[in-house]
Amino acid sequence: MKSMTGYGQAAQTNEAYELNIELKSVNNRFLDLQIRMPKELNPFEALIRKIAKEKIQRGRVDVFINLTPLKSGNKKVSVDWELLQQLVSELQNGGKEHFGIVDFPAEQVLVKAMEQSDFVTLVDQPSDEDTLEELVQVVADAAFTQLAASREHEGIGIQKVMLEYSEKVQDLVNELQGFVTEYEADFQQRYQAKLEEYLGNTVDQDRLLTELAILLERGDIHEELDRLSIHLEKLGKLLQTTEPVGRELDFLLQEMNREVNTIGSKSSPIQIKDIVVQLKTILEKIREQIQNVE
Repeated sequence: MKSMTGYGQAAQTNEAYELNIELKSVNNRFLDLQIRMPKELNPFEALIRKIAKEKIQRGRVDVFINLTPLKSGNKKVSVDWELLQQLVSELQNGGKEHFGIVDFPAEQVLVKAMEQSDFVTLVDQPSDEDTLEELVQVVADAAFTQLAASREHEGIGIQKVMLEYSEKVQDLVNELQGFVTEYEADFQQRYQAKLEEYLGNTVDQDRLLTELAILLERGDIHEELDRLSIHLEKLGKLLQTTEPVGRELDFLLQEMNREVNTIGSKSSPIQIKDIVVQLKTILEKIREQIQNVE
């Protein structure tokens, strides 16, 4: 069993970049990936989503990706030679005309020009997509693997809690079954004693049994208890499976609640009403846990 809450993180560097991926997941009906990454990694979004679907099936996952260019190998100098040529030509022509300088010191002009960003700039070199894709593949796989392990670890805790709750439900169902058997026998005796008190010894046994059967049928909860026991058996099997079972558990719990509500509406003894309240309380606790199961 896996929870939908977890955390994963991985980082790695190559000759040009340092890549860091951080993952945080919470419960959600479907798989919802919210990816925040620099535009340089847009070509690899499909790859990241593919890796995510291989590792997890449900939950909202916030994906934070940082890509840091390293100093070596990802910058180059770009010189605007055409603009520099224009500058030198203008200075040489203007120097002769305005200052009488025939041989203008072009080297000094070039040195000063290099200090201006209009003539010299640092630009990013085109990235090697194959190398960057490999980096994304490795780091994303490691991060989502860690996230899956985190969710599985928390899922073990949820499984343990739900097993304890299911045992409590089974104990209450067993208590109900024992009480109903005793209640029906006691009800028959008390009902017959009341009739004899009012009618004496002239009670028609056939009529008595017919009326008693009708009354007991109206409050009969054996069928609901049987279905509740079947649901509990199914619950135990689902809690032991390794496949995602969150949705199936949710549907199963709805059926269990329906049976408990029917028992409560059909029964009048205060003892049954009390057990029904306890059952509803435990089932609600189970429902809260199920909301976070993948």
